[in-house]
Amino acid sequence: MRTPAPATVAPVAPAVSLDLESRAWIEALGDQGAARDDAIARLHALLLRAARFEVGRRRPTLPHLRGNELDDIALEAADDALVSVLARLEDFEGRSRFSTWAYKFALLEAAVKLRKRSWQGREIPLEPESWSLFADRGSSPEDDAEQSELLREIREATESVLTPHQRRVLVAIALNGVPIDVLAERLGSTRGALYKTLHDARQKLRAHLAARGLAIDLPEGGKRHG
Repeated sequence: MRTPAPATVAPVAPAVSLDLESRAWIEALGDQGAARDDAIARLHALLLRAARFEVGRRRPTLPHLRGNELDDIALEAADDALVSVLARLEDFEGRSRFSTWAYKFALLEAAVKLRKRSWQGREIPLEPESWSLFADRGSSPEDDAEQSELLREIREATESVLTPHQRRVLVAIALNGVPIDVLAERLGSTRGALYKTLHDARQKLRAHLAARGLAIDLPEGGKRHG
């Protein structure tokens, strides 16, 4: 466990009254010396249980990973979650128990690390593997013809309206199902920046298609891997 350096934690101003357990956590983590060290150790144990739970839940989807690799991922997730929790104590508003609030940090860290590990060594597909996500197959020859025309318009708009970066992000996330945190790591970007790029790309395509009398619900992408 990487124990963060001692730091003074500002008093929390919760939106609601803290339950006794949560208040005890906050006071202990804001203390100094042995009390804080003990609280950090207990918090890390809690986060490690959460990370192991998430790793175990997702294990069937990662048959190529061995038990010791999964243990390492859980430990790393707990370590990083601990750092995040301690850095964001002031954000805790008491709307849930502190342990529940902290638990979610470990679940998220474990999920992100497992997604990244599952893509390790794999190429990021930046060309469309299928355009069928943009439209449902029609129930008649006339519907099928309309769908084919719509897909052709989308392909052309993706090439002509979007910037190269917007196209790469849209194709990777919305069409090819690349997790957004994996793409962010490969491109040296951030989740927030890629969500903004994806949003802008979808808005551009919508506007372009609307101007041509077409309307379609473009896939969001990036959320199916949570």
